[in-house]
Amino acid sequence: MTDLPVPLDAYPGEQQIFMPYFLFHWDPQRPRSGKGAIWRGGIVTRWYELEKGGRLSELERLFLEQATTQPLSFFEVLWSEPGERIRLRDILIGGETEVVEQSASHMLQKGDVVYAQIWNLPTLSILGCTAPIRIPPRWKGEVIGLRKQLRRKIAKQNRDLTPADLVRCQDAIRLKYLTIRDGLYTPPRLANTDGDPLVFHTLKFRIESPEEAFDALAPLALLQSKEELLEEAKFGKDGKLESIEFDWSRKGNPRIPSWDNTILGNIKIAGRSLIAKVNSANRARRLRAEIERRLGASVTHQSTTAQTADEMLAKAPKRTKAQAKDGEEFEQALRRDPEAKRRLQEIIEKQAEDWVNHKVPALGGRTPLQAVRDPDGREIVESLLLNLNAMPLMAATRPEFAPTSTSSADS
Repeated sequence: MTDLPVPLDAYPGEQQIFMPYFLFHWDPQRPRSGKGAIWRGGIVTRWYELEKGGRLSELERLFLEQATTQPLSFFEVLWSEPGERIRLRDILIGGETEVVEQSASHMLQKGDVVYAQIWNLPTLSILGCTAPIRIPPRWKGEVIGLRKQLRRKIAKQNRDLTPADLVRCQDAIRLKYLTIRDGLYTPPRLANTDGDPLVFHTLKFRIESPEEAFDALAPLALLQSKEELLEEAKFGKDGKLESIEFDWSRKGNPRIPSWDNTILGNIKIAGRSLIAKVNSANRARRLRAEIERRLGASVTHQSTTAQTADEMLAKAPKRTKAQAKDGEEFEQALRRDPEAKRRLQEIIEKQAEDWVNHKVPALGGRTPLQAVRDPDGREIVESLLLNLNAMPLMAATRPEFAPTSTSSADS
């Protein structure tokens, strides 16, 4: 029984895009290339038309004709009138269409991308079928990459892409949608500002003297002098250092130019114990090497333990209602604080200024200033800016919607 297909119910919402594909487009015997590849609609639709024959109304025939001949494509939302209509631009072949749509028009924002099929009826256009997710603007670069591939296929013909090209390349277009969908639902890879996977390491050492250890390691705290660090230290009755805690830091950040400094880890000295904490395996190796080099024979490494973020969250004690309430009140107070707002605005503006000179993976490793020199790059940069502007509106990371259902051709 293990070879049976997974029930469609295991993928809630996907039947919204799968059933139209199955009914109108699925044809396991369709030639993939050559003259025989001319599109005739799916095998289910062809059998349906043979069975119903002349009993179909003119409108039902029009629905079937649109469902089987119009290509599925990626559309960018130009504007949306909630509950009424949406204006869409086909990213792959160009052209704008205003479609009558109730449900999706409530969910979609300017710059969002939808994978859909438009039916052009005598007096209006509607969404014949639509994927159950809205694609954030930051994914538009993936669609533009697909457009480049499709254009290369017809480069020798010296013409633009047409709807017929999209029909012939429907498998590649569908695969791109599935790739984007999987990317949207894949948990983000957590990393620190060095780009290393986020894994929290605790290193324990045995030391001979807290004072000697501090003197040797204090230079790792680049942001504070020894005198400033000692202000927070604890001393014994004899005046000798007993314990101290400080951060391993560096000035600036190569990945985030707007940062003045970067905290790389934490070092705590207490008696003959030294505990260092960092958030990646790479930093753990670097810090251990620094400690052993600076302290030499007076330090002994005892153990290193590592935990992922998920493991730490699983072990963390749950917040009480009182703690949660205190946290919410603090956050609200911070939002109302004019000084906090001003500082946050300064940080955002500084990061935006630095961003234009920062290499962005979505731009193929180019900076936005470099990318805008060609039309495709400029289009991707505009979509990334739209994504940044829309972030406050996107409290739900992957909202789903169900477009208004269209009439069935079955009588």
